[in-house]
Formats: sequence, C-alpha cells, structure tokens
Amino acid sequence: MRAGRLGNVTGALLMGGASSRMGRDKAGLEWDGEPWGIRAARLLEGLFEEILLVGGDPAPDAPGRRVADPAGPRCALRGLVAALGAASSERVLVIATDLPLLSADLLLALTAWPEYDAVVPSDAQGDHPLCAIYRRDTVLPMARDRLACERLSLKGLLERIDTARVTLAEFGLGDLGSQPLTNVNTPDDLAGLAARVEH
Repeated sequence: MRAGRLGNVTGALLMGGASSRMGRDKAGLEWDGEPWGIRAARLLEGLFEEILLVGGDPAPDAPGRRVADPAGPRCALRGLVAALGAASSERVLVIATDLPLLSADLLLALTAWPEYDAVVPSDAQGDHPLCAIYRRDTVLPMARDRLACERLSLKGLLERIDTARVTLAEFGLGDLGSQPLTNVNTPDDLAGLAARVEH
C-alpha cells in the first residue's frame, strides 16, 4: 500500500453495458451532481494504484486506463474478461457503473476477505458479481472459454470456481443494510432510489 492506496489489487470499472432498460448510457447519469462513471472511477482511484475503465466511452476526466472490450456478445462477462486480461495485479476488484451508493468500506472489506477465486457480496436479492473481487490467473481462462462458447452467465461462472458469498453483516457492515449494493437499471429504479434517499 502506497500513499493510502493498494498496489496489489487492481480496480476495474465496467462501462460497456448496453443500458437498454435505462434508455441511455448510465455512466452519464448524475448522482449528487456528478456523473456515475466519474464518481465510480474516483471511488476506485482513492483505493487502488491501478484503475481500469473497461469498455464504453469514459469521460475524458475520468481517472484510469482505458481498456477496450474484446470481441463477442455485449455482456458483463465480456467486460470481466477485458478487466482480468488487462490487470497487472493478481486480484481484480470489478464494479459496475450502476451502483451509485457503493461505499469504500465495502470495497476495502472485499480486498481484506480471505482469498478465493471470487469473493462476492450476497443479500436477499442474490449474488452481486459486478461488485466483487476475482483472482485473475484462475478465473480468466475459464471466463474466456465461456465467452467463446457464449455461455455468458456470470452466475454460471461463479458456480464453476471457488466462490465465497459474503453478506454485508459478515463484512461487518450490517448497519448499512443493502444500500451499497442498490443497482439502478430503469428510470423507475432511479426515481425510487432518489425518493428513498431524500426520505
């Protein structure tokens, strides 16, 4: 760790999603006056020395190294393959842009958990593979094979590797409820989240 940032974990922000249900690129949506893509990249920048901005069209002032998605269907698995392939660290923490309430506490808890092929937060909604930490050398070959065969489910990938599913309470963050893992896929989701936070 140097200057308060981890050098042995790469932070990767996946930005290449289709955002079809939202109707526009989620990275450009704003929360507290800041575009989601920049907000998430800056969150990673405060924690990790190496930041990857994977796919999509990152804003010029978003911190991090741009990484193109590989060929293949537009899906989260493609972004994971790109992130793992470009990372210089053995462990890669991957997040999506549609988690506007994501906290540094949760990301640090993921990095501190005993090492598995994947450490994935889990709550009543299920697993959250787009807010998780992956071991590059074991996960990348399998993820590439599954992408090539168009077996695109991240849930299916997690079932084939050594995965730790951990609740926020087990991370010591039970007082946050499921708030940091709230993802936003539609305009109604966004309006509902804004209403809950204002309340």
